[in-house]
Amino acid sequence: MSTQAHTRAVGQLFLAALFWSLAGLLIKAVPWPPLAVAGGRGLVAGVFLLATNRGLRFHFSRIQILGALGYAACTVTFCVATKLTTAANAILLQYTAPVWVALFGAWFLGERATRFDWLTIVVALSGMTLFFADNLDLTHRAGNILGALSGVAFAGMTMALRRQKDGSPVESIILGNGLAFLIGIPWIVSAPHLSPVGWGTLLTLGVVQLGAAYWLYARAIKHVTALEALLIPVIEPILNPVWVLLATGERPAPLALTGGLIVLSAVTIRAVASIWGFRKLRIPPAA
Repeated sequence: MSTQAHTRAVGQLFLAALFWSLAGLLIKAVPWPPLAVAGGRGLVAGVFLLATNRGLRFHFSRIQILGALGYAACTVTFCVATKLTTAANAILLQYTAPVWVALFGAWFLGERATRFDWLTIVVALSGMTLFFADNLDLTHRAGNILGALSGVAFAGMTMALRRQKDGSPVESIILGNGLAFLIGIPWIVSAPHLSPVGWGTLLTLGVVQLGAAYWLYARAIKHVTALEALLIPVIEPILNPVWVLLATGERPAPLALTGGLIVLSAVTIRAVASIWGFRKLRIPPAA
């Protein structure tokens, strides 16, 4: 793996996070039940990925299936959690995923978390808690439980995709989208008809927020560790209010801005350290 490929992967993770950040605003804008939204955007994303990837191989190995199951569980539970609780709760609970990878990454992948990784996790989660302090709500029990499960599934999916670094992890993502669609079919059939704006929102969710994001993620994860693949996109929840600001003019509170600055700083330092550390490993010492 070249230094250029690793640096490009870090950039792809930032761009994927940008696309993912559209979820909070768009999911709530589709007047369908949550499982219908999850299934509909899964179908669109799956078709998009089939059309934009060549040489696909569906061998249905255990790790490919595990990645698909993790992906479907992650996207479906997050979509339902976003409908049942606040977007802040859903995204904060999903981004407990780095904790699970830090705990089990050494066993499953041979990638051990460093003290710096743990420090980044603690600082980023603390910043996110500050960022969402005014919007967190502990009363939506079902939504909060699903948000926590989404974090576990996100971690499992990421480790399964990383395990396929020498192959092609995108097949797991396509299969996961197909599974999400199958889960959502009963709710899609009974869902109300969408307006042109509703269809446009659903297509944007499938093509941009999910399809393009995971097109980038599948390529990036071959060149970064599983923990990097979760820590660098932690900027996603901080970008959500940017879209809300543009759509509604609602400005974040000072406490939220402080938390956002902490998260951005932690992620930026981690990304720079990742690139710098990788370059030091690749550059041979002077004779």
